Amino acid sequence: MGSIEGKVALVTGAGSGIGEAVARRLDAEGALVAALDVDSTGAELTAGLLTRGMAVIADVADSAQVDEAVRTVVDTYGRLDILVNNAGIRGGQEADEAFGRLAARLEEEASGTPTTVLEATVNISDEAWHRMLGVHLDGTFYGTRAALRHMRSGAVIVNVSSICGLTGCAHIPHYSAAKAGIEGFTRAVARDVAPQGIRVNCIAPGYIDTPLGDVMAPVVRRDLERQISLGRFGLPTEIASAVAFLVGPDGTYVTGQTLSPNGGFVIS
Repeated sequence: MGSIEGKVALVTGAGSGIGEAVARRLDAEGALVAALDVDSTGAELTAGLLTRGMAVIADVADSAQVDEAVRTVVDTYGRLDILVNNAGIRGGQEADEAFGRLAARLEEEASGTPTTVLEATVNISDEAWHRMLGVHLDGTFYGTRAALRHMRSGAVIVNVSSICGLTGCAHIPHYSAAKAGIEGFTRAVARDVAPQGIRVNCIAPGYIDTPLGDVMAPVVRRDLERQISLGRFGLPTEIASAVAFLVGPDGTYVTGQTLSPNGGFVIS
C-alpha cells in the first residue's frame, strides 16, 4: 500500500517532464491521478502510463477551463485531495533570443572581454509578459482557487516555482517574476487555509533535464553545470520525490515553505 493510497490528485502540466514524473510517482504511491495538460496527446500519453488515472485537457491560463477541469475530476472521483500546480512555459522568441545572447556572452568570456549584452528585459513585449505570468502565476491561482472549493482537511497543494524565483535569472526576467510571485502566493495561501487543515507548499527546482531545456546551447549548459555543486542537472524523478514527501504522511508538519532541490546551485 502506498503512502497516499486512494487519494485523488490533480497534476497540471503532466504531459511531459516534471509533471509526468510527478503523476507517475503519485500513481505509484497509490493515488488516483488526473493528468492535466493543454496538449491532449501529452496528457493522454501520461494517463496511459498510470495504473489508475485520467487525462484532462485545459489551458491553465483560462480560469473557466481550469474550473471545468477541476469539476470533471471531482465528478469522476468524488473528491480532490492533492493539487500540484506544475504547468509552465519557457517563453517564446524573446526567451530564445536571450538564451542566444547569453551563449554568445559566455563564449566571449572564455576568449577575452565579453561585449554582448543580454537585453532580456527591454525585448519582452506586453504580450510575452502577460502570457508568461498568465500561465505560471495566474494558472497557479486559478488551480488553487478551483481546488480549494472542493478540498477538505488533510488536503495538500504543491506549487512549482524555480530557482529563478529565488535568485532571479537575468535572461528570463518575466519567468523569474512569475516564479517569485508563486512563492509569495504560496506563503499567503498557506496562512489562509491552515485553519481548515489544508497545507500549501512550494518546490523551486534547480536546473532539471526536461524538454523545456532543449533550446539551451551547450556552452550555457556547461556554465550552469560548473555552478552546481553536484556537477549535474537534476532528474524529473528527483523533483517528483520531493512532491511525494510534501503530500505524504512524512510532510504533515510542513506548510508555507519553499523546498528547493537544486544540487547546490543555491546554497545560503
